Amino acid sequence: MGILNVTPDSFSDGGKFTNIDSAIKQVRKMLSEGVDIIDIGGESTRPGSASVTEDEQISRVVPVIKAIRSNFPDTLLISIDTTLSAVAKSALDAGANIINDISAGQGDKNILTLASEYDVPIILMHMQGTPQTMQDNPSYEEVVTEVCESLICSVEEAMAAGIKKENIALDPGIGFGKRREDNINLLAQLERIVALGYPVLLGTSRKRFMGSLCAVSEPAELVTATAVTTALGVMSGVPMFRVHDVKENRQAADVAWAIKLARDGCAS
Repeated sequence: MGILNVTPDSFSDGGKFTNIDSAIKQVRKMLSEGVDIIDIGGESTRPGSASVTEDEQISRVVPVIKAIRSNFPDTLLISIDTTLSAVAKSALDAGANIINDISAGQGDKNILTLASEYDVPIILMHMQGTPQTMQDNPSYEEVVTEVCESLICSVEEAMAAGIKKENIALDPGIGFGKRREDNINLLAQLERIVALGYPVLLGTSRKRFMGSLCAVSEPAELVTATAVTTALGVMSGVPMFRVHDVKENRQAADVAWAIKLARDGCAS
């Protein structure tokens, strides 16, 4: 899943793809590097970011989605990264296929009903707090257990809204209301998230906690660190990765997948 932020203020690529030409150029590049899904967001969710109205999000994402569909009608899937049902509906009507909701329906309950009515996949993420508050003072007694329990509650709400089990995927929310040690523990125990029985999306791309581990302050310099987590994720059974740098992470995933197949084949 390649990230396409059509925002002026995202933490790593804000302002780079806010017009149609630059967005299409980036999509073409990601396609050449092996992307399967383009994840489009019209609101930054970096720590402390300000919320964006649904009208503003719609004005940012819909023209880009329509342009992608026009230029690449059948070559990829598009996910809409939003917590608002009106934005998700406009995106789906414009050609998006998947809803990616970092609030797991808590930001707008109607988004669950929408996913059910449109019969589309929805990705439910764990987050403690909101983007405005999530890094103020996050705390857990046992982060993996608590994230798993929260994700199962989100699944139950989604299914109660009529969403089919096969249309649900989960995201542990690396970096969303998590301390460095929480992120590390989640990555170390990804098998427990996978064992919940739903496809898992891992989103570590260029995140700050990795920079603190390897003394790097610029997000764009964390490509290798991200690829390491992608390889670890593949070995843990994670099938989806949300990344800025498709080429490097596709290589990491492909090599790790070959190793995983060899390991699992030997084990059987």
